[in-house]
Amino acid sequence: MMPGLMRVIRGLCAGLLLLGLLGPVPAAWAGATQEAVLAGGCFWCLEHDLESLPGVLSAESGYSGGHVDNPTYQQVSGERTGHQESVRVRFDSGAITYATLLRSYWRNVDPLDGGGQFCDRGDSYRPVIFTADAAQQETAEASAKAAAEELGVPVASLKVEIREAAPFWPAEGYHQNYADRNAIQYNYYRWACGRDKRWDAVWGATARKGDGWK
Repeated sequence: MMPGLMRVIRGLCAGLLLLGLLGPVPAAWAGATQEAVLAGGCFWCLEHDLESLPGVLSAESGYSGGHVDNPTYQQVSGERTGHQESVRVRFDSGAITYATLLRSYWRNVDPLDGGGQFCDRGDSYRPVIFTADAAQQETAEASAKAAAEELGVPVASLKVEIREAAPFWPAEGYHQNYADRNAIQYNYYRWACGRDKRWDAVWGATARKGDGWK
């Protein structure tokens, strides 16, 4: 066998041996992408608040939970489809866990209000956690118990619905990244709607934060 070929073979064998010794690549290194679908009132606001979290790859405004395919904003806001304004979050599970993402979600909604959120009223604005599988369902239920404990209220008083995932339909293009593209209008809307003021009243010092549960 030619000496050059022998060196190549030895190099390949050494590489395979090293991989065997190291074992599988840890999931945290692999950075597996996962998805979460969450509803919490105005999707402009929820998208803006979640997309800046470390480990979140993207946040997309849309509609979920209803009975009409490809709903329009006019249909959803007219309460004719059963959808909630929602956000699909893609995240690196090695950088942020689903449980940590949910902690930030809870503190960016009013979990005591099931009739809408802040100044936005109606079924299309109520808070919902859409769970993709049994693991997400279990984590969501645990987060609800932790949120209730932090707020000092019974779990039954929380108005955030936890339900199985439904089809997610992306919203029209003009809704995507609305806060960044229309900063003046967005900031005025958010202030006038009283989101931050209500969060402070409900959550106190942990409002808008992803810190560990109290």
